[in-house]
Amino acid sequence: MDVNTLRIAVMVASLALFVALMRHTWSRRRRAEHDAAAMLPFAETAGLADDDVPPTRGTPNEPRSTS
Repeated sequence: MDVNTLRIAVMVASLALFVALMRHTWSRRRRAEHDAAAMLPFAETAGLADDDVPPTRGTPNEPRSTS
């Protein structure tokens, strides 16, 4: 295996990973999370409490449902 073949393989794998990451980040299903995250800098200046900011899905402090 030539070093250039290895470089090409790493480049193609990196490009595929980048494209997959961009598709995941900009998918429509994540829009609500992005909108909530976009409002976080304004939550303190607008006088909103932490409970007033819409929660994002999958936060570590999310309470579990007991039902």
